[in-house]
Amino acid sequence: MIGKMEPSIGVLSHLRVIEIGSSAGTSYCARLFADFGADVQKIEPPAGDPLRRSAPLTPGGQSAWFAFLNFNKSSITIDPTDPNAITRLTALIEDCDILVDGRDVDPADCPSIDIAAIRQRHPALIYLEASWFGREGPYAGFAATDSTVRALAGLIKLVGPAEGPPMHAPDFQTGILAGLWGFIAAGCSAVARMQGWTGRSWSLSIFESSLALSEYHAFEAFARGDMMCRLGLNRFWPTFPAGIYETKDGWLGITTGTPAQWRAFCDMLGLSELRDDPALILSPDRLQHVEQIERQFIPKLRARTAREWFAEGLKRRIPMVPVPEISDLLQDTEKKARGAIVPVLLGKEEGLTAGSMQRLTLTPPRRGGKVPAPGEQQANANIRRRLTDNTSASSGGVNAGRLPLHAIRVIDFSMGWAGPLCTRTLADLGADVIKIEAIQYPDWWRGVDRRPAYVNGQMYEMVPGFCVMNRNKRGITLDLKRPQGLALAKRLLAEADVVVDNYSVDVLPKLGLGYDVLSTLNPRIVVLSMSAFGTNSVHRDCRAYGSTLEQGSGLPTVVGNAKGPPLMSHFAFGDAVGGLNGCAAVLIALIHAHNTAKGQFIDLAQIECMMPFASPWTIVHSIGGMRPPRYGNRHPQFVPHGCFRCAGEDNWIVVAATGAEMWQRLAVLIGRPDWATDASLKSAEARRDIENVIEKAIEGWTLTRDADQAMSELQAAKVAAGVARQPIDLVKDRHLTSRSFLQEVDRAFIGLHPQPSMPIREGVAPYAIRAAAPTLGQHNTEILSGLLGLSGAEIAELVREGIIGTTMLSEEDIAKTRKVPSV
Repeated sequence: MIGKMEPSIGVLSHLRVIEIGSSAGTSYCARLFADFGADVQKIEPPAGDPLRRSAPLTPGGQSAWFAFLNFNKSSITIDPTDPNAITRLTALIEDCDILVDGRDVDPADCPSIDIAAIRQRHPALIYLEASWFGREGPYAGFAATDSTVRALAGLIKLVGPAEGPPMHAPDFQTGILAGLWGFIAAGCSAVARMQGWTGRSWSLSIFESSLALSEYHAFEAFARGDMMCRLGLNRFWPTFPAGIYETKDGWLGITTGTPAQWRAFCDMLGLSELRDDPALILSPDRLQHVEQIERQFIPKLRARTAREWFAEGLKRRIPMVPVPEISDLLQDTEKKARGAIVPVLLGKEEGLTAGSMQRLTLTPPRRGGKVPAPGEQQANANIRRRLTDNTSASSGGVNAGRLPLHAIRVIDFSMGWAGPLCTRTLADLGADVIKIEAIQYPDWWRGVDRRPAYVNGQMYEMVPGFCVMNRNKRGITLDLKRPQGLALAKRLLAEADVVVDNYSVDVLPKLGLGYDVLSTLNPRIVVLSMSAFGTNSVHRDCRAYGSTLEQGSGLPTVVGNAKGPPLMSHFAFGDAVGGLNGCAAVLIALIHAHNTAKGQFIDLAQIECMMPFASPWTIVHSIGGMRPPRYGNRHPQFVPHGCFRCAGEDNWIVVAATGAEMWQRLAVLIGRPDWATDASLKSAEARRDIENVIEKAIEGWTLTRDADQAMSELQAAKVAAGVARQPIDLVKDRHLTSRSFLQEVDRAFIGLHPQPSMPIREGVAPYAIRAAAPTLGQHNTEILSGLLGLSGAEIAELVREGIIGTTMLSEEDIAKTRKVPSV
């Protein structure tokens, strides 16, 4: 039972974290520190953090969302009316390492404190403040909720039925994304502080943190023209088929990204005519014939169960996965064994929830924990003081403009989205990231089309997604299947701090670059494996994309209407989430490596990284056995809450009333002052009885207005509202433009193009993008000569032998190289 668990001394037990204010993002950031042993002290008013009252509630009346965000912390209550409140809080902050501040989202009656004065006295302090939109810009003062922010971030407009309102997920997304980014900011500062630098001060925009999910689509649309629209339930640009389909028993998630996967899918279903149609080889071409293709394969899928099809998919290397219910996840013995599902104690109630997804194998996270009552200290609260009385943080030197990770070198074997986002973030923060590709097998995000026109025209150098995910890196090519290429890679790895790969679990070991080899070569090295299911999973051989990860996470079963199918987002959600979790895990491992001179293996399963998004429903179901309700665009707590049509074609706005006063202002604005003064409608539950009537009245008002006009009027009345943007709208968003979020980058083959900044910044301006994504093999000479000392003649010989190069090989050229002996 969880009450009998011994307190663990984790890799971050030397850190004390103070959390003030109330926001899901800062709470999750602080919980990630607590997962690895940090002493996290949550400051609350006597009535507790307002999130303690947020839905959904357990049978015992505890907030499941608050529980997920806050287990393993301690609580300190401070009454703002106490004359000593400011002095007491200031003393706590001056005795901590990291201050996580959510007051701009909700001050939660936190006493006023002088952060600047505290930082002057305590220069080693790492400070993170979060706000919905940042301190400056047109949206800075907006009232907001999770859903209104996701609407503005382009994450809602493309999801759901082709006709009617877009459909969106419950309110448990922006807090997790912002929490990950907040942890990355504070974590890289902790790495930098170990190098002798002072503490750092960060601001985090929750809105901008959500753009990690939509930036790919935004810049693809910018480069190709706006070709995106809602395609229907579980239809997914630019890949088809990629969605959730009904089988004889259960739902099946399918993604066919490459021509080989499409052909295998057709073979599996006996659809040779589709397989052999040259007009259907690539996904964008298949999207032109969706109805015709689905009419042929949907009936065939209903002939067998999801589990049976999953077995067939494994044999044929097709990314397919059964779509689990929450109850299935709770019964998954593998996820419990790995710590993806952990016990949590909420008062007298015991439940299960998503654990830490940063699966460090040498210094693992705590498995489960207890949610503190207001004012309750956890058993590990005093461990840090005993351990670090003589090893307190440096009050140290000057940062001198250096980026936090400037001393870190990363060897990047990753491709696509998840791994490259992880390494891009490390690069943005100053790490020297060396991306290794091969002319035979470059990053598949350069394109899977190997036909002569694509290869000879070097179209692979013009792919927006690749350019966005690989900036600030250096790039080389090495054929790792040949002894010379492998030997050069090992020389680079011997001097590196971090290795990242998101291949299938056996790829690097088969090349002779498994952790057993790398750790002998370099005992300090941190190796991050970002496989779909984990290195020891029974499903370790399952092929997966970001869409597959979402399909298998349980999240789709809590999204959508009660009578509809499980519903996934329009985006390859799992990729970005996996990348951010991977980056967080690397930072923790770097802290450990600095303190002990020992590296370690990180076994990150990307599918597990998606599980926190359904975590409140997991807790509620584990305690009461209640099947999670599906609210559509409504909300378990806020009434009204929905997506409403505006004037014009397919224009929508998300509107939410988060409390009685906001409801009253909304009622007056839409011309129903009688509702505002009706005491019987003061509570959300009372309003739920006439929710249909209220929604019709709101839509009657929004239909007469352009979406942006409606948002302006609603926000002027301090009502939470956000226009449902298309991803391409982000490129010209007035708020992002005012904050210089989009930076112009010049690159060979494509010229000037915009790129998104990180959502974390140390000053008014974002971190500058220092270099465009490398062209294939761009830095071969620079790295092989400058780092490894090869001569010009040696490099020329490598080019002649095809070990390195700067142009992609066609399928015909690859066939020729296969005749060369390999390792």
